[in-house]
Amino acid sequence: MARTTPYQPLLLRLLHGLSAALVIGALITGFWVYNTYDGRFVRLPLPNLPDIQGLHGTFGLVFLILLPFFALYSFHIGYRRLIQPDSLKQLSRVGEPIWWVTLQRLTNTGMLLAAVLAVMSGRMMKEEWLPAGQLDHGWYYLHLGGWVVMLLSLLLHLLMSAKVGGMPLLLSMISLQVRADDSPSLWPTHVRNWLSRFRSRS
Repeated sequence: MARTTPYQPLLLRLLHGLSAALVIGALITGFWVYNTYDGRFVRLPLPNLPDIQGLHGTFGLVFLILLPFFALYSFHIGYRRLIQPDSLKQLSRVGEPIWWVTLQRLTNTGMLLAAVLAVMSGRMMKEEWLPAGQLDHGWYYLHLGGWVVMLLSLLLHLLMSAKVGGMPLLLSMISLQVRADDSPSLWPTHVRNWLSRFRSRS
């Protein structure tokens, strides 16, 4: 039987879509910066772009500004999509649907942690290091590692989402459908209700 396309909240789609665009842009320009100034492990015949480091930094800065809002949404309103208290127990049920869902939640959580590692290590770097050939700074190695972890996390995120929800889940994240009860005009009310529930749980 064909799967029906699930409905994703508009705010989630907006935050997710903008974050995805910034992450992909940061990954591409990050590799370009590495390729231009380093290239010890792999180098591609990419053209020299004079301001590629500035462009990468812009992607990183905008993502850093957006990240707290996406993390707040994910860890509170969208917490069911992240690691759960019983996740370790569910991992013992290998091959069952809940096992795949748990792996997806772990991947989603790992994606957020990888984003924090990448943006924080990037902010600790100095712009003059790479043009001056100073490639042995600890923060630079940590940022390179963050780039690798972010790329792997993104690929796993896509694979696990496709496995758990298939094409309907992937398409639901780019859908333009908006339900009446999900209108932006109602967001302040939703936020107040969420804050009320959050306080009652605390």
